[in-house]
Amino acid sequence: MESVPTNQTKVADRVLARIAEIGDMFAIEGEFVDGKEIQSGHINTTYCATYRKSDGTEDRYILQKINSNVFKDPRAVMRNVEKVTRHINWKVLRRRTDSAGQTLNLYPARGGRNYIELPGDGIWRCYNYIEGTHTYDIVENTRQAYQAGYAFGSFQDLISDMNPSDLVETIPGFHDTRKRFDRLMEVARLDPVARLESCREELDFIRKREKDVDVLLDLQKAGRLPVRITHNDTKINNVMLDEETDQAVCVIDLDTVMPGLVLYDVGDMVRTVTTPAAEDEEDLSKVRFRISMFQSIIEGYLDAASGFLTQEEIDFLAFSGKLITLEIGIRFLTDYLEGDVYFKTSKPDHNLIRCRTQLKLVSCLEAQMEEMEKFVQKRAKAIK
Repeated sequence: MESVPTNQTKVADRVLARIAEIGDMFAIEGEFVDGKEIQSGHINTTYCATYRKSDGTEDRYILQKINSNVFKDPRAVMRNVEKVTRHINWKVLRRRTDSAGQTLNLYPARGGRNYIELPGDGIWRCYNYIEGTHTYDIVENTRQAYQAGYAFGSFQDLISDMNPSDLVETIPGFHDTRKRFDRLMEVARLDPVARLESCREELDFIRKREKDVDVLLDLQKAGRLPVRITHNDTKINNVMLDEETDQAVCVIDLDTVMPGLVLYDVGDMVRTVTTPAAEDEEDLSKVRFRISMFQSIIEGYLDAASGFLTQEEIDFLAFSGKLITLEIGIRFLTDYLEGDVYFKTSKPDHNLIRCRTQLKLVSCLEAQMEEMEKFVQKRAKAIK
């Protein structure tokens, strides 16, 4: 699911008619009134549709087309989403509490499935629209950081008893840091677009940290880190917050939910929440690590997830932030050396700029790693 529809655009009449046509294929009560495009997402085509019921009240729904260029097997994506949403909603009903790990509901299509497949137009699905919520693109304070950690911790807690083998990898090898590293070294050796001379310093920085890329993978292979079901896109704008209280309500964007290590989710939260700088900030003096944000993420995450985590998982929470930040830096540099074939760019050396931002954050994390690790252990002991 894309970010909450705060940025909506009125669409042309023919597209409006198309929205009504697609909506009519799902079990939605009432008469179609209006439709708007949601532009906050960058992958799937998403609309918000309004329906008026017989009593005059109106409800909104999310209609979304899965991007088959990104997700090569959209049916597998839907199977994963169906299993996870069904399990979470079952758990939430049993607990009868607001666990901040709730998820969106899929509405059935008229044929009985939770999606429709249109010839030449791919797979569409329908979600409920959760009123009274909003999202942030940038974390503004430690309360929001805590809520992000709590939301994703709750999400993982709710699905911790699911069998990871029941889900498929929608993007195979997504966090295989060894393969990411080896691919970068191979591209650097080939230097296909003659860019190597401009990034030798960044390449050397990454090469010196080669041992880091195998740490979690080796622990997983040794059976010391369990494979679980993870979200894999733990940005703050994938958490819906209550408009009045800013409390976490729901985790969204489940297309990348698949088997993995919970540390990958925590690591990406640390990467995206702890620095105030944009991902493509050119002034590296603005890239810094905010320990207060890290502490709030960990507090929220452990408050929700400590019940199922192993001690080994807790021990590597701090390291996970460094690893995922390094991994993203590797991916940006690989794309730069290949000629910008994967990530969208909007200025010269855009991917190299992004890489430098990530590597600066890696340095910042290394400088405070000892303090981070001490805080994690202190917080974990306090909860137990």
